[in-house]
Amino acid sequence: MRLSSEKVYTSEKVYTIGFTQTTAENFFERLRKSGVKKVLDVRLHNTSQLAGFAKGGDLSYFLRQIGDIEYAHYAILAPTESMLNTYKKQKGEWADYQTSFLALMEERQVEKRLGPETLDGACLLCSEATPHHCHRRLICDYLNCKWGGRLMVQHL
Repeated sequence: MRLSSEKVYTSEKVYTIGFTQTTAENFFERLRKSGVKKVLDVRLHNTSQLAGFAKGGDLSYFLRQIGDIEYAHYAILAPTESMLNTYKKQKGEWADYQTSFLALMEERQVEKRLGPETLDGACLLCSEATPHHCHRRLICDYLNCKWGGRLMVQHL
């Protein structure tokens, strides 16, 4: 029996996906089959011609048409230009990038600006093929730490 003053915590299912090193068919099928309700684009730049089928405006259309999936760009969850340049262009160390990015999330207090329900059924999108060295994984780790492990994360 549960007392009315007890807090009930639920788990929110959140996904992550990258669009490089895959076909459009494989990308959209993974999203559709997983039951994703919305894609939260966490890239700093989402309009690059190099993004192909994952270019912001086009992606919104494709998601809606292929899977009735919502799309939103969440720049608050993106790294800064400086951070990205140091890691990508200057070939910085992953450990340094990770430390800087997590400090940025802390500074922005994203855990207070978003709620776990915002991520329920959502998929964080970035370019990296795998989550190992991608900030989308760091976002989930950071928020899980702040929200007491409420997110059940699945990398597609």
